[in-house]
Amino acid sequence: MLEPSNDRGHLATEKANPASANLESLTPLEAVDLLRQEDQAVLSAMEGAREALAGLVASAGETLLQGGRIYYVGAGTSGRLGFLDASECPPTFGVEPDRVQAILAGGLDALVGPVERAEDDPDAAAQEVDRRAISSKDLVIGIAAGGTTPFVHGALKRARERGARTALIACVPASQVPDDYDHSVRLIVGPEVLAGSSRMKAGTATKLALNAITTLAMVRLGKTHQGHMVDVDTQANSKLVDRGARLVSKFTGVDRTRALELLGAAGGHAKTAIVMGALSLDAAAARERLDATGGFLGKALAPDGQESQ
Repeated sequence: MLEPSNDRGHLATEKANPASANLESLTPLEAVDLLRQEDQAVLSAMEGAREALAGLVASAGETLLQGGRIYYVGAGTSGRLGFLDASECPPTFGVEPDRVQAILAGGLDALVGPVERAEDDPDAAAQEVDRRAISSKDLVIGIAAGGTTPFVHGALKRARERGARTALIACVPASQVPDDYDHSVRLIVGPEVLAGSSRMKAGTATKLALNAITTLAMVRLGKTHQGHMVDVDTQANSKLVDRGARLVSKFTGVDRTRALELLGAAGGHAKTAIVMGALSLDAAAARERLDATGGFLGKALAPDGQESQ
């Protein structure tokens, strides 16, 4: 028999939405329009959290610049969103897989199905923090739509004991679920069309927040240039080869044939190929110049190694 849980009916993510009281009687078009109208709350939530999110973005960038790691912690939809964002960082930005990681209640099995009671186990989360040797160099971001998930708070509390910076992303007001972590991002989207189904508006808002955190942190690492992903290894598939060739052509002015030659000589690394083509350097010299400028392409291309403002 399951133990009784704390009553969470007062939370914004659990309340019924009056707008969807007659959901079952709507036509498909009316139902789609209702979802579209409700989803407008997602952008409002992002606006309301902009300052808190900017603070977390700055902390994430600083963490990576200092050689630390970012960890997402979550259960269910929140955990899967964290896993998705972490897993996309290596192919998008060319970073090592351990720089952004996810700790998911129930482990990898929870990616494809429920793992009973995993989200209620704070001790398992604390043990995982210890296993990964999270330290003062790291940032641990808990994701919990309702803000109360024991697994998430177990990880955050243990991470804080080990000296790590901590953050909570939730979709309920701090007045309902207060916290004392270093960063608290509250994405207030209101009740879901399906009461309690936080994979909907809450999930969408969370995905936008995670996009912002890793994308803008990677900008601070020099992984982008003029709004382009330039630190990718194009050897993974033909789509990336094509993208790399277009990047080399754009930033050097060479034709596609020459761009592909440069990519080949650079071992498929677009940023290195760009420096080679723009400055007439071989691969080794191009990599050395990139290293000397911290990996920032704009600085590497500048004559004095200083990007113009």
